[in-house]
Amino acid sequence: MAVTPAFGRAGWRYVRRMLGSGVVTALAGPHGVDRYLGLVSPLWSVGEVRAVVVGVAHRTARSVTLSLRPNGNWEGARPGQFVRLAVEIDGVRRTRCFSVAGTGRADGTIEITAKVNPAGTVSRYLKEHARRGLVVVLSQAEGEFVLPPAVPGHVLLISGGSGITPVMSLLRGLLAQGYHGRITFLHYAFAPGDVIYRDELAALDEANPRLTLAYSYTGLPGAGRLDGRFRREHLAVAPGYADALTYVCGPASLMDAAGALWAADGIADRLLIERFTLALPVPGSTPGTGEVRFARSGRTVRDDGRTLLEQAEAAGLRPEHGCRMGVCHSCTTVQSAGAVRHVLTGAVSAEPGQRVQLCVTAPCGDVELDL
Repeated sequence: MAVTPAFGRAGWRYVRRMLGSGVVTALAGPHGVDRYLGLVSPLWSVGEVRAVVVGVAHRTARSVTLSLRPNGNWEGARPGQFVRLAVEIDGVRRTRCFSVAGTGRADGTIEITAKVNPAGTVSRYLKEHARRGLVVVLSQAEGEFVLPPAVPGHVLLISGGSGITPVMSLLRGLLAQGYHGRITFLHYAFAPGDVIYRDELAALDEANPRLTLAYSYTGLPGAGRLDGRFRREHLAVAPGYADALTYVCGPASLMDAAGALWAADGIADRLLIERFTLALPVPGSTPGTGEVRFARSGRTVRDDGRTLLEQAEAAGLRPEHGCRMGVCHSCTTVQSAGAVRHVLTGAVSAEPGQRVQLCVTAPCGDVELDL
Protein backbone atom coordinates (compact mmCIF):
# COMPACT_ATOMS: atom_id res chain seq x y z
CA MET A 1 0.00 0.00 0.00
CA ALA A 2 1.53 3.30 -1.05
CA VAL A 3 0.27 5.50 1.79
CA THR A 4 -2.28 3.97 4.16
CA PRO A 5 -5.20 1.55 3.78
CA ALA A 6 -7.54 4.14 5.28
CA PHE A 7 -6.81 6.80 2.66
CA GLY A 8 -6.37 5.07 -0.66
CA ARG A 9 -4.90 7.00 -3.58
CA ALA A 10 -7.94 9.24 -4.17
CA GLY A 11 -8.25 10.01 -0.49
CA TRP A 12 -4.57 10.87 -0.25
CA ARG A 13 -4.86 13.34 -3.13
CA TYR A 14 -7.58 15.18 -1.19
CA VAL A 15 -5.58 15.13 2.05
CA ARG A 16 -2.48 16.32 0.22
CA ARG A 17 -4.32 19.32 -1.25
CA MET A 18 -5.61 20.23 2.18
CA LEU A 19 -2.20 19.89 3.85
CA GLY A 20 -0.59 21.93 1.09
CA SER A 21 -2.90 24.89 1.56
CA GLY A 22 -1.48 28.23 2.61
CA VAL A 23 -3.26 28.16 5.97
CA VAL A 24 -1.86 24.78 6.99
CA THR A 25 1.59 25.73 5.74
CA ALA A 26 1.54 28.89 7.85
CA LEU A 27 0.41 27.00 10.95
CA ALA A 28 3.17 24.42 10.46
CA GLY A 29 5.96 27.01 10.36
CA PRO A 30 8.85 27.20 10.76
CA HIS A 31 9.44 23.46 10.21
CA GLY A 32 6.84 22.82 7.51
CA VAL A 33 4.08 20.25 7.12
CA ASP A 34 6.38 17.40 6.11
CA ARG A 35 8.22 17.62 9.42
CA TYR A 36 5.03 16.77 11.31
CA LEU A 37 3.82 14.19 8.80
CA GLY A 38 7.15 12.41 9.24
CA LEU A 39 6.42 11.95 12.93
CA VAL A 40 3.39 9.84 11.93
CA SER A 41 5.07 7.96 9.08
CA PRO A 42 8.45 8.59 7.38
CA LEU A 43 6.73 7.89 4.05
CA TRP A 44 4.23 10.72 4.36
CA SER A 45 4.93 13.96 2.50
CA VAL A 46 2.81 16.64 0.86
CA GLY A 47 4.77 16.62 -2.39
CA GLU A 48 7.93 14.54 -2.05
CA VAL A 49 8.12 11.01 -3.43
CA ARG A 50 9.39 8.78 -0.66
CA ALA A 51 9.81 5.02 -0.88
CA VAL A 52 10.46 2.28 1.64
CA VAL A 53 12.78 -0.63 0.90
CA VAL A 54 10.75 -3.86 1.02
CA GLY A 55 13.36 -6.20 -0.44
CA VAL A 56 17.12 -6.42 -0.94
CA ALA A 57 18.92 -8.87 -3.25
CA HIS A 58 22.56 -9.30 -4.24
CA ARG A 59 22.40 -10.92 -7.68
CA THR A 60 26.14 -10.52 -8.26
CA ALA A 61 29.06 -9.80 -5.97
CA ARG A 62 29.17 -6.20 -7.15
CA SER A 63 25.53 -5.20 -7.30
CA VAL A 64 22.53 -4.61 -5.08
CA THR A 65 18.88 -4.76 -6.14
CA LEU A 66 16.24 -2.93 -4.12
CA SER A 67 12.49 -3.42 -4.24
CA LEU A 68 10.85 -0.12 -3.27
CA ARG A 69 7.28 0.79 -2.36
CA PRO A 70 6.69 4.51 -3.13
CA ASN A 71 4.19 6.70 -1.36
CA GLY A 72 1.07 8.14 -2.98
CA ASN A 73 2.97 10.98 -4.66
CA TRP A 74 4.57 8.53 -7.12
CA GLU A 75 3.15 8.96 -10.64
CA GLY A 76 4.54 5.74 -12.10
CA ALA A 77 7.26 4.96 -14.64
CA ARG A 78 7.51 3.65 -18.17
CA PRO A 79 9.95 0.80 -18.91
CA GLY A 80 13.40 2.25 -19.59
CA GLN A 81 13.04 5.42 -17.51
CA PHE A 82 15.21 6.42 -14.54
CA VAL A 83 14.80 8.13 -11.18
CA ARG A 84 17.05 10.29 -9.04
CA LEU A 85 17.34 8.47 -5.71
CA ALA A 86 18.43 10.37 -2.62
CA VAL A 87 19.52 8.84 0.67
CA GLU A 88 20.93 10.45 3.80
CA ILE A 89 24.52 9.41 4.54
CA ASP A 90 26.27 10.84 7.60
CA GLY A 91 23.73 13.65 7.77
CA VAL A 92 24.12 14.66 4.11
CA ARG A 93 21.55 13.91 1.41
CA ARG A 94 23.30 12.19 -1.53
CA THR A 95 21.64 11.76 -4.93
CA ARG A 96 22.31 9.35 -7.80
CA CYS A 97 20.43 8.32 -10.94
CA PHE A 98 19.20 4.73 -11.30
CA SER A 99 17.12 3.06 -14.00
CA VAL A 100 13.80 1.61 -12.90
CA ALA A 101 14.19 -2.06 -13.81
CA GLY A 102 10.72 -3.13 -12.66
CA THR A 103 7.57 -1.06 -13.32
CA GLY A 104 3.85 -1.65 -13.28
CA ARG A 105 3.93 -4.41 -10.67
CA ALA A 106 0.64 -5.54 -9.19
CA ASP A 107 1.86 -4.90 -5.64
CA GLY A 108 2.84 -1.28 -6.44
CA THR A 109 6.58 -1.81 -5.96
CA ILE A 110 9.38 -0.77 -8.28
CA GLU A 111 12.93 -2.09 -8.61
CA ILE A 112 16.32 -0.46 -9.01
CA THR A 113 19.71 -2.15 -9.34
CA ALA A 114 23.00 -0.42 -8.54
CA LYS A 115 26.39 -1.62 -9.68
CA VAL A 116 28.63 -0.98 -6.69
CA ASN A 117 31.61 1.30 -7.16
CA PRO A 118 34.12 0.56 -4.35
CA ALA A 119 35.04 4.24 -4.29
CA GLY A 120 31.44 5.40 -4.63
CA THR A 121 29.32 6.86 -1.86
CA VAL A 122 25.71 5.97 -2.62
CA SER A 123 26.09 2.58 -4.33
CA ARG A 124 28.46 1.33 -1.64
CA TYR A 125 26.13 2.60 1.10
CA LEU A 126 23.15 0.82 -0.47
CA LYS A 127 25.07 -2.45 -0.79
CA GLU A 128 26.35 -2.36 2.77
CA HIS A 129 23.44 -0.75 4.64
CA ALA A 130 20.20 -1.05 2.67
CA ARG A 131 17.68 -3.05 4.69
CA ARG A 132 13.92 -3.52 4.72
CA GLY A 133 12.39 -0.38 6.21
CA LEU A 134 14.99 2.09 4.90
CA VAL A 135 13.24 5.16 3.46
CA VAL A 136 14.71 6.92 0.42
CA VAL A 137 13.57 9.91 -1.64
CA LEU A 138 12.83 9.62 -5.36
CA SER A 139 12.24 11.99 -8.21
CA GLN A 140 9.41 11.29 -10.60
CA ALA A 141 10.50 9.03 -13.45
CA GLU A 142 12.40 10.71 -16.28
CA GLY A 143 13.98 9.82 -19.60
CA GLU A 144 13.08 9.03 -23.23
CA PHE A 145 14.73 5.59 -23.44
CA VAL A 146 11.25 4.07 -23.74
CA LEU A 147 9.09 1.98 -26.05
CA PRO A 148 7.02 3.80 -28.69
CA PRO A 149 3.21 3.51 -28.82
CA ALA A 150 3.54 1.25 -31.88
CA VAL A 151 6.41 -1.22 -31.52
CA PRO A 152 7.80 -2.63 -34.79
CA GLY A 153 8.08 -6.34 -35.47
CA HIS A 154 11.69 -6.67 -34.28
CA VAL A 155 13.32 -5.09 -31.22
CA LEU A 156 17.08 -5.39 -30.74
CA LEU A 157 18.43 -4.86 -27.21
CA ILE A 158 22.18 -4.43 -26.65
CA SER A 159 23.71 -3.89 -23.22
CA GLY A 160 27.01 -4.11 -21.43
CA GLY A 161 27.78 -4.33 -17.71
CA SER A 162 25.32 -2.40 -15.55
CA GLY A 163 23.72 -1.03 -18.72
CA ILE A 164 21.59 -4.15 -18.61
CA THR A 165 19.24 -2.46 -16.11
CA PRO A 166 17.17 -0.18 -18.41
CA VAL A 167 17.36 -2.75 -21.22
CA MET A 168 16.00 -5.41 -18.87
CA SER A 169 13.17 -3.04 -18.04
CA LEU A 170 12.33 -2.76 -21.74
CA LEU A 171 12.37 -6.55 -22.14
CA ARG A 172 10.07 -7.00 -19.16
CA GLY A 173 7.78 -4.31 -20.54
CA LEU A 174 7.56 -5.94 -23.96
CA LEU A 175 6.71 -9.33 -22.49
CA ALA A 176 4.21 -7.86 -20.03
CA GLN A 177 2.27 -6.18 -22.85
CA GLY A 178 2.14 -9.43 -24.81
CA TYR A 179 4.46 -8.33 -27.61
CA HIS A 180 4.41 -10.91 -30.42
CA GLY A 181 7.38 -9.70 -32.44
CA ARG A 182 11.01 -10.82 -32.41
CA ILE A 183 13.32 -9.75 -29.58
CA THR A 184 17.08 -10.13 -29.86
CA PHE A 185 19.13 -9.45 -26.71
CA LEU A 186 22.94 -9.10 -26.86
CA HIS A 187 24.74 -8.62 -23.56
CA TYR A 188 28.45 -8.04 -22.88
CA ALA A 189 30.00 -8.93 -19.53
CA PHE A 190 33.41 -9.97 -18.23
CA ALA A 191 32.21 -13.38 -17.01
CA PRO A 192 28.88 -15.20 -16.40
CA GLY A 193 28.94 -14.26 -12.72
CA ASP A 194 28.82 -10.58 -13.68
CA VAL A 195 25.44 -10.81 -15.47
CA ILE A 196 22.98 -9.27 -13.01
CA TYR A 197 19.78 -10.86 -14.34
CA ARG A 198 21.31 -14.08 -15.67
CA ASP A 199 18.87 -16.53 -14.02
CA GLU A 200 15.80 -14.52 -15.01
CA LEU A 201 17.06 -14.13 -18.58
CA ALA A 202 17.65 -17.88 -18.84
CA ALA A 203 14.07 -18.54 -17.76
CA LEU A 204 12.67 -15.95 -20.17
CA ASP A 205 14.77 -17.35 -23.02
CA GLU A 206 13.43 -20.84 -22.40
CA ALA A 207 9.82 -19.68 -22.14
CA ASN A 208 9.79 -17.35 -25.18
CA PRO A 209 10.68 -18.89 -28.54
CA ARG A 210 10.73 -15.46 -30.21
CA LEU A 211 13.46 -14.23 -27.83
CA THR A 212 17.08 -14.73 -28.94
CA LEU A 213 19.65 -14.30 -26.17
CA ALA A 214 23.38 -14.04 -26.88
CA TYR A 215 26.22 -13.32 -24.45
CA SER A 216 29.80 -12.27 -24.99
CA TYR A 217 32.13 -12.78 -22.03
CA THR A 218 35.07 -10.50 -22.72
CA GLY A 219 37.17 -12.13 -20.00
CA LEU A 220 36.45 -15.71 -21.11
CA PRO A 221 36.83 -16.15 -24.88
CA GLY A 222 34.74 -19.02 -26.16
CA ALA A 223 32.41 -19.11 -23.15
CA GLY A 224 29.54 -17.24 -24.81
CA ARG A 225 27.66 -17.40 -28.08
CA LEU A 226 29.65 -14.31 -29.12
CA ASP A 227 33.30 -13.42 -28.55
CA GLY A 228 34.99 -10.12 -27.79
CA ARG A 229 33.63 -6.60 -27.85
CA PHE A 230 30.69 -5.53 -29.98
CA ARG A 231 31.30 -5.51 -33.74
CA ARG A 232 29.31 -5.93 -36.93
CA GLU A 233 29.83 -9.71 -37.08
CA HIS A 234 27.87 -10.10 -33.84
CA LEU A 235 24.74 -8.88 -35.61
CA ALA A 236 24.54 -12.22 -37.43
CA VAL A 237 22.38 -13.34 -34.47
CA ALA A 238 19.96 -10.50 -35.33
CA PRO A 239 19.14 -10.93 -39.04
CA GLY A 240 17.31 -7.91 -40.37
CA TYR A 241 18.73 -5.66 -37.63
CA ALA A 242 18.51 -2.65 -39.96
CA ASP A 243 14.72 -2.83 -39.75
CA ALA A 244 14.65 -3.35 -35.97
CA LEU A 245 14.19 -0.69 -33.33
CA THR A 246 17.46 -0.90 -31.37
CA TYR A 247 18.24 0.15 -27.80
CA VAL A 248 21.82 0.30 -26.47
CA CYS A 249 23.13 0.99 -22.97
CA GLY A 250 26.50 0.21 -21.42
CA PRO A 251 30.11 1.39 -21.45
CA ALA A 252 30.92 4.37 -23.68
CA SER A 253 32.98 2.17 -26.01
CA LEU A 254 29.97 -0.08 -26.67
CA MET A 255 27.60 2.81 -27.30
CA ASP A 256 30.10 4.63 -29.51
CA ALA A 257 30.70 1.49 -31.58
CA ALA A 258 26.98 0.91 -32.06
CA GLY A 259 26.40 4.56 -32.90
CA ALA A 260 29.14 4.54 -35.51
CA LEU A 261 27.86 1.31 -37.11
CA TRP A 262 24.25 2.50 -37.30
CA ALA A 263 25.38 5.88 -38.68
CA ALA A 264 27.51 4.16 -41.33
CA ASP A 265 24.51 2.10 -42.39
CA GLY A 266 22.29 5.20 -42.57
CA ILE A 267 19.87 3.92 -39.92
CA ALA A 268 20.84 6.10 -36.95
CA ASP A 269 17.18 7.11 -36.56
CA ARG A 270 16.39 3.53 -35.48
CA LEU A 271 18.91 3.56 -32.62
CA LEU A 272 18.26 4.80 -29.08
CA ILE A 273 21.16 5.15 -26.65
CA GLU A 274 21.03 5.62 -22.86
CA ARG A 275 24.24 6.99 -21.36
CA PHE A 276 25.02 6.46 -17.66
CA THR A 277 28.23 8.43 -17.93
CA LEU A 278 29.01 11.63 -19.72
CA ALA A 279 31.44 11.73 -22.63
CA LEU A 280 32.95 15.17 -22.31
CA PRO A 281 34.18 17.12 -25.32
CA VAL A 282 37.35 19.14 -25.00
CA PRO A 283 36.63 22.44 -23.20
CA GLY A 284 36.90 25.66 -25.13
CA SER A 285 39.96 26.97 -23.29
CA THR A 286 43.46 25.55 -23.52
CA PRO A 287 44.33 23.67 -20.28
CA GLY A 288 46.90 25.48 -18.16
CA THR A 289 45.98 29.00 -19.30
CA GLY A 290 43.95 29.82 -16.20
CA GLU A 291 43.40 29.09 -12.54
CA VAL A 292 40.40 27.78 -10.65
CA ARG A 293 39.99 29.45 -7.26
CA PHE A 294 37.81 27.90 -4.56
CA ALA A 295 36.98 30.95 -2.45
CA ARG A 296 35.62 29.42 0.77
CA SER A 297 38.32 26.78 1.07
CA GLY A 298 41.10 29.14 0.03
CA ARG A 299 42.48 26.68 -2.54
CA THR A 300 43.67 27.42 -6.08
CA VAL A 301 44.58 24.96 -8.85
CA ARG A 302 45.88 25.34 -12.37
CA ASP A 303 43.16 24.52 -14.91
CA ASP A 304 43.83 21.07 -16.41
CA GLY A 305 40.91 21.02 -18.86
CA ARG A 306 38.59 18.79 -16.87
CA THR A 307 35.18 19.74 -15.49
CA LEU A 308 34.95 21.95 -12.41
CA LEU A 309 33.69 18.99 -10.36
CA GLU A 310 36.71 16.85 -11.25
CA GLN A 311 39.12 19.71 -10.58
CA ALA A 312 37.48 20.45 -7.22
CA GLU A 313 37.81 16.79 -6.22
CA ALA A 314 41.44 16.75 -7.38
CA ALA A 315 42.01 19.75 -5.09
CA GLY A 316 40.78 17.72 -2.11
CA LEU A 317 37.28 19.22 -1.97
CA ARG A 318 34.15 17.12 -1.73
CA PRO A 319 31.31 19.16 -3.26
CA GLU A 320 27.83 17.68 -3.17
CA HIS A 321 27.05 15.90 -6.44
CA GLY A 322 24.83 13.20 -7.87
CA CYS A 323 24.58 11.94 -11.43
CA ARG A 324 27.79 13.53 -12.80
CA MET A 325 26.04 14.03 -16.15
CA GLY A 326 24.02 17.24 -15.80
CA VAL A 327 20.71 15.67 -14.81
CA CYS A 328 20.19 15.96 -11.06
CA HIS A 329 21.59 19.49 -10.40
CA SER A 330 23.01 18.36 -7.04
CA CYS A 331 26.39 19.97 -7.81
CA THR A 332 25.06 23.45 -8.61
CA THR A 333 27.39 26.12 -7.16
CA VAL A 334 27.78 29.89 -7.43
CA GLN A 335 30.38 31.11 -9.93
CA SER A 336 31.56 34.38 -8.41
CA ALA A 337 33.99 35.45 -11.14
CA GLY A 338 35.41 34.41 -14.50
CA ALA A 339 33.97 32.59 -17.50
CA VAL A 340 32.87 28.98 -17.92
CA ARG A 341 31.84 26.76 -20.80
CA HIS A 342 28.97 24.24 -20.71
CA VAL A 343 30.59 21.10 -22.14
CA LEU A 344 27.36 19.75 -23.65
CA THR A 345 26.07 22.87 -25.40
CA GLY A 346 29.32 24.80 -25.84
CA ALA A 347 27.71 27.92 -24.38
CA VAL A 348 30.12 30.30 -22.65
CA SER A 349 28.94 32.47 -19.76
CA ALA A 350 30.73 35.07 -17.65
CA GLU A 351 27.92 36.43 -15.46
CA PRO A 352 29.10 36.93 -11.85
CA GLY A 353 26.88 35.30 -9.25
CA GLN A 354 25.31 32.77 -11.60
CA ARG A 355 24.78 29.18 -10.51
CA VAL A 356 26.61 26.54 -12.55
CA GLN A 357 26.56 22.75 -12.64
CA LEU A 358 30.07 21.63 -11.75
CA CYS A 359 29.81 18.26 -13.51
CA VAL A 360 29.09 19.69 -16.98
CA THR A 361 31.01 22.98 -16.78
CA ALA A 362 34.68 23.68 -17.54
CA PRO A 363 36.75 26.84 -17.02
CA CYS A 364 37.53 29.38 -19.72
CA GLY A 365 40.55 31.15 -18.23
CA ASP A 366 40.46 32.19 -14.56
CA VAL A 367 37.38 31.14 -12.58
CA GLU A 368 36.34 31.62 -8.95
CA LEU A 369 33.75 29.40 -7.28
CA ASP A 370 31.96 29.63 -3.95
CA LEU A 371 33.48 26.39 -2.64
